[in-house]
Amino acid sequence: MTADIKYESKPWIAHYERGVPGNIDYEQVTLPAYLENSARRYPERTAIVCEGFKISYRRLNEMANRLGACLGALGVGKGHRVAILLPNVIACVVSYYAVLKIGAIAVMCNPRHTDRELLFQFQDSAATALVTMDLLANRMIALRPRTELKQIIHTSFADYLPLAGNLFFKLSAGRKGLKARIQPAENVYRWKHLLANYSATQPRATVSMDDVAMIQYTGGTTGVAKGVMLTHANLSFQTQQIDAWFPQFAAQDEIILGALPFFFFFVLTCSMNNAVFAGWTNILIPDPRPEKLLNAIRKYRPTFVPLVPTMYIALLNHPDIRKTSMTCIKGCFSGSAPLPLEVIRKFEGLTGAAISEGFGLTEAAPITHANPFNGVRKVGSVGLPFPDTECRIVDLADGTTDVPVGQSGELLVRGPQVMKGYWNNPQETANTLKNGWLFTGDVARMDEDGYFYIVDRKKDLVICGGHNVYPREIEEVLYSHPKVKEACAIGLPHPSRGEQIKVFVVPVEGHAPASGELAEYCRTRLADYKLPTQYEFRDRLPKSDVGKIVRKVLRDEEQKK
Repeated sequence: MTADIKYESKPWIAHYERGVPGNIDYEQVTLPAYLENSARRYPERTAIVCEGFKISYRRLNEMANRLGACLGALGVGKGHRVAILLPNVIACVVSYYAVLKIGAIAVMCNPRHTDRELLFQFQDSAATALVTMDLLANRMIALRPRTELKQIIHTSFADYLPLAGNLFFKLSAGRKGLKARIQPAENVYRWKHLLANYSATQPRATVSMDDVAMIQYTGGTTGVAKGVMLTHANLSFQTQQIDAWFPQFAAQDEIILGALPFFFFFVLTCSMNNAVFAGWTNILIPDPRPEKLLNAIRKYRPTFVPLVPTMYIALLNHPDIRKTSMTCIKGCFSGSAPLPLEVIRKFEGLTGAAISEGFGLTEAAPITHANPFNGVRKVGSVGLPFPDTECRIVDLADGTTDVPVGQSGELLVRGPQVMKGYWNNPQETANTLKNGWLFTGDVARMDEDGYFYIVDRKKDLVICGGHNVYPREIEEVLYSHPKVKEACAIGLPHPSRGEQIKVFVVPVEGHAPASGELAEYCRTRLADYKLPTQYEFRDRLPKSDVGKIVRKVLRDEEQKK
């Protein structure tokens, strides 16, 4: 191992693929201005397709202008928070860009969250307006007295459907529970009625690159949710970093699959914002089940597909994938959680489409690392730091001493995409941001070429008999077993060893491993102190709304036992 390599020398730049710069001369341009640019350059190009309904870039920009004017008339101004509680529908994209156009702050919320979770986000952000679905409107009207929300705007799945689809929706929506009767209440407005009454003239608002553009809540599965403050510069510069990272897609008319929900920040950046920046067509999938994704691939032939690991796994296990030509796809991107190596091999072997695995966190808008698309992709690595992104790996105990190349420690990052701080939470901000460095809480190592490997989350580290054991390493072994569909490892108390490993396994349907089969499989691939002591088979594992396996739920269940 080359011990004299220093993190500050950025050894990773030497391994960027051709055409990717080490530094970017950033345009001081906000995301709404990029939407206006795309509307001028490609006015009739299709910006969005949702349930068969298409809108052009010209119309998308006009709709955002109309909603911006509407919000202004309702008293929403610069710095005010507007909550957006929508799935991947046209109104979600319009609302986001309208809020940013007028200098207000977008608060992206998850429609599947409980009232308790939403109430916290509304109260903490002090949002004064809400855009949501008609199906959620009555719940939000009931919550409103406990918040600072004044206006509620609701849209419907029927607002943008082709004629045939609209007729079918009207006939079947009530039966399928897709239509709601909204109780009479003050300051509750229908989306389409509002937009029809306001001008498409560009709103006039003074917006600085340093102004907060959005608050994204994170950490709800591991503790009290924190509102990450991201500036216009964070969002714009991150989008420019993504554009620089994929030079082969520059100036191309691509079709991107907007399958993951936009309240999930990885997708908001990689799909929605990236598409608007580049003038691409975005195929929105409000209900991203495997059969829906495969149908969209067959119908619309997307060329760029960002997904999360659970979606790749679900596609691989769906029978229709063998009836679906994937040759249209030029590139895939994966984020949110480590992508098991066996899944990468199977997907690439089946489709021929390379997967560039990335890494990041909401606090970094969210991408910090990615594998070169046309360069060397090392097995198990999350790749190289983005342009202008500095990285260090420090000792887990003292948090300051750089560890030698090849050794594990906590990953620290610094760059133009790193957040301003946590909303109304100076203590957590001080704990996480120190001298400009973002303490990620991830255990990682860097090799001599500057490729980074995420070993595990710092909080998920298990200490067995004095040895550090990382659940991800055990999960990788299990995923390589042909009868394992999903796996998750956790640490449990042990009377003599301190902690022990228990694994939860979802077998491939119809191919459950025999008794002792996985234990023997692990015994030949893991050191003795890493071996799981307990195995539990389940039909499913608990997941977040973006498909990430939630380890905390499993730990809590075991503690209750």
